[in-house]
Amino acid sequence: MMKSKQYIVIGLVAILMVGLYSLDIKGLVKQEGEGEDAEMQSATTANTQGDATINEATVTAVSKQMISANLAADIEKLEKEVKSADGAKKVELQKQLAKKWDDVNQPAAAAFSYEEVAKAEANYANWLIAGNRFTEGYQNNTDSTVTAGLVNRAINAYNKALAFDADGLDAKTGLGVAYVSGTQNPMQGIQLLLGVVKEDPKNEKANMNLGMFSMKSGQFQKAIDRFKTVIDVKPTPEAWFYLATSYENLGQKPEAILAYQKSKELAADPSLTGFVDRKIKELSN
Repeated sequence: MMKSKQYIVIGLVAILMVGLYSLDIKGLVKQEGEGEDAEMQSATTANTQGDATINEATVTAVSKQMISANLAADIEKLEKEVKSADGAKKVELQKQLAKKWDDVNQPAAAAFSYEEVAKAEANYANWLIAGNRFTEGYQNNTDSTVTAGLVNRAINAYNKALAFDADGLDAKTGLGVAYVSGTQNPMQGIQLLLGVVKEDPKNEKANMNLGMFSMKSGQFQKAIDRFKTVIDVKPTPEAWFYLATSYENLGQKPEAILAYQKSKELAADPSLTGFVDRKIKELSN
């Protein structure tokens, strides 16, 4: 009964926090052990995908369906200009196209343009932003085939970035998350993330993702420690919400209520407010 409750509560987290740090946190598997070894074990419960390629035209076609016809027409016009251009002009138009996709919140489509920019102007920063957009794309996509392809493109981009700066923590974090979230080599991802927090104990992204992977395997005390570290750096509504969920799963009701309240105050989102109010009422009884 308790485990079923955990599945439901954590599943709601992913639904309510779309666009934040979305992961499929269903089918949790309780792991035994403590410390880094146990934290690495949590990676084995992550989704795994095999090798996959992805078609840019298919991704952009879907993205166009998500925006207005006028905006889609503007983007198609710019796409035609990109195809007919070359050299520096083509790169400049790719940057404009990437920005257009960013403006309409379509990261997967934007990622392909950022990737082309990085190929033309190869450096750490350009490959990092390409990797980050592919990451946002796969984290907000429900098609497993598309997700697998985006994960692979993210991994490639982060590796390209690390070729310019082998110590780049942002690229290591993105690469670690990609390995855990969408490959058959999750342990390598957890090792990367643990390496990041060893070098930078307050690293927000690495701690956030390690916390979520700990939740995924039912290691809620581990998750609490990670989310508290995140909150010390940046008290976001999603960090407070996941902290509240972790407290609840450990039966620490007063702490859960306080954390839920904090998430509600910071998010100021009606749907989340309604859920949190019901949750607090349930925990108060």
